[in-house]
Amino acid sequence: MEQIAGMLGSDTPTARQVLEAVTGAIVGGMARNAEHPDGADALRGALDDHTDTDPFNADVASLTRDGHSILGHVLGGHGTEHVAAGIARHTGVGTGPLMKLMPLIAPMVMCLLADHVAGRDMDAATLAEDLAREEAHLPPDLAELVDGLLNGIFGTPQAGAYDPFGGPERTGRQAIPGTRNRRW
Repeated sequence: MEQIAGMLGSDTPTARQVLEAVTGAIVGGMARNAEHPDGADALRGALDDHTDTDPFNADVASLTRDGHSILGHVLGGHGTEHVAAGIARHTGVGTGPLMKLMPLIAPMVMCLLADHVAGRDMDAATLAEDLAREEAHLPPDLAELVDGLLNGIFGTPQAGAYDPFGGPERTGRQAIPGTRNRRW
């Protein structure tokens, strides 16, 4: 936490708040993508590539490259910027440091999720259900922030279920679950 606080130019409690928001947005984005069968299959396949990896000891350059790729698939380029700006407004931390932190956190989330999925031998449908449960169990204030940020990217869920092909018109830079890159 102290290293993250130093990177953000903040105190440790603020760094913890930022880390929770970034992690919540990444997991929530994965959950939204996994609501579509193609998105769940693509994520499940990508997790296989992260099983038994250790991003906690990887060099920063490769970690950052992997992180940008993950964020691009989960949130889209514009979505990543949208999430960083929203978390910055919420926490008072600058957008620039957040844009540097998010690609470092994404591979860590992916690795931890990959180990979780492999340990439970989850298929894509079970993974989607598990991610939806995780997103639903965020603390209320964090859930409100993450939901608002993700609705800005994916659109508002209709009748409790996300329809990746409905809702507001998307721009070419926004993520469309299950169709952006099926292989990650």
